[in-house]
Parts: sequence; C-alpha cells; structure tokens
Amino acid sequence: MGDAIYRGYDRAALDAQYDNRTRIDNSEDLVAGFTRDSETVRGRLHNISNISYGETEPERLDIFPTKGDSPVPVQVFYHGGYWRQLDSEDFHCVVPAFVEAGAVCVVVNYALIPTVDMSELLRQCRAALIWVHDNIADYGGDPERIYISGHSAGGHIVAAMLTPNPVEGMGETAHLVAGAVAISGLYDLEPIRLSYMQDILAFTLDDVRKHSPLNTPPRRPLPLVLAYGAEESEEFARQSQTYAEAVRGNGIACDVRPISGANHMTVASDLSNADTEMAQIVLRQMGLPSAE
Repeated sequence: MGDAIYRGYDRAALDAQYDNRTRIDNSEDLVAGFTRDSETVRGRLHNISNISYGETEPERLDIFPTKGDSPVPVQVFYHGGYWRQLDSEDFHCVVPAFVEAGAVCVVVNYALIPTVDMSELLRQCRAALIWVHDNIADYGGDPERIYISGHSAGGHIVAAMLTPNPVEGMGETAHLVAGAVAISGLYDLEPIRLSYMQDILAFTLDDVRKHSPLNTPPRRPLPLVLAYGAEESEEFARQSQTYAEAVRGNGIACDVRPISGANHMTVASDLSNADTEMAQIVLRQMGLPSAE
C-alpha cells in the first residue's frame, strides 16, 4: 500500500473509487447501449438537432418537443463523461420518459477538456441554459418551468449552474432553474485532481477552488435532489452526502436519494424508463401527470 493522498486513500485506492469503467464489469456494453438506444430514440421521436447556442461547433443542443398544449415544462439534461468524452447524441436515450410524459427535453453538448478548460466548459453550459430560457417558448416549452438534470460530470455541471457567484464573466443562472436533479455528481474536485484523470484534466488548485460546487452551494431555495446508485463506490456516495451538508448549511432543503440496485452506469440508463425510481424522481419534481 502506498502513502495516503486523500481521506486515507493511496493513489491506487483513490483511482479505484473513481474508475467506474473498471469497477463495473459490463461498463463498455452499457456505454455502447447508451449510444445504440439514443440512435433508436432519434429515429422514433421528433427532434431538432445541432442547434447552435454559441460560436464554436461543440456549442450545440438538441430539442425533443412533445405533443399537447403548450407551454409545457422543460427538462434540460447535461451528459457525463468526466468532462473529457462523449457527446449529447450519446444521451438521447434519456429523452423518452420526459417527452412521453408531456415535457420538452433538451440535451446539451459542450466542448471537452483538454480542448477547453473547466472555466470555458462551464461558461458554455451556462450559455446553453440562458439560450433555452430565451428561446424554448418557440418549441412549446415554458421558460418559467425549466428543470435541469445531469449525470456524473453532468451532475457537477448541474450544481455549477446553481452557483450563486459564478466566476470570470459567467452569467448567473440559478434564477432560471425551477428544480434540479444531480445524479452521481462530482462536487469536490480535489480527489479528481489527485487521481488518474489528472493526466488529461490537468486541474490546478485554483480550478478545484473555483469549480468545486462544494465551495459555493446555492443560496436560492429550489427543489434539489442528489441521487446516486446504491452500488456505487464509497467516494461517489460521499460526494453527494458532503455536498448535501453544504447546501443545507445555507438553509436550503436537499433530498439525498441512493437508488436501490443501481450502479454508476445503470442509474443513468434508468432515466430512459418512466417506471424506474430514478426517472420517477425527475418526473415528480416536474409535476408531470405520469409521476403519480
């Protein structure tokens, strides 16, 4: 065993806590399933893809309208991939439960590290949310009922969207959000800086300070759920629990929900099925009829 570098973990043990592709035996099959199922969804549901919200190619989003009278609630989803991989198109699989329940669903793409740094990545994600607020009425959505969710790195992004004092010219977006569900999020970036991912992410101590939501929990009350798979690593569970304590320290209610039987991958894929506990949490927060 090597020297402890974080909360009693040596480097190998810390890597094992955060390397979900190694922890989960069929992880590659599950990720491939996201992509395959997303292609099926695009063929089945009406969508307007690759809408630009910024000046660069990665700054785009995909909108899946719904049938029925508008305006309707809006679900905005931020994908995971440790800020360094995957694309919005890989996560269209999460859309059907929301569209079929009567919501407009938006899946956001953003530039990946190392082509941009974390400040720019989060600036793009904020710009996407502002674009949705300003334009979603044209697609049947209600700009006063925008709900956001995200998985893994996307959970971190969700929490960052609620930050009361964004840095370096980023517009504040917390007031645009009617409710949020962060799934298996990363709210403390220090263990990431010390792990195997640092070779690509290259986080500085300043990055950790500025962009760890643990340091800047929301001050504006709103419905907030932090969910994670009950079969995830101890560190992923701790991330949600520690962030919840920080949120509650600001006097804001925060519901922490370990999802029974789910691991880091399946807790995301469960969103595609309205009958699962994970999907029901998001639907219920949005007040959709199918959440009864």
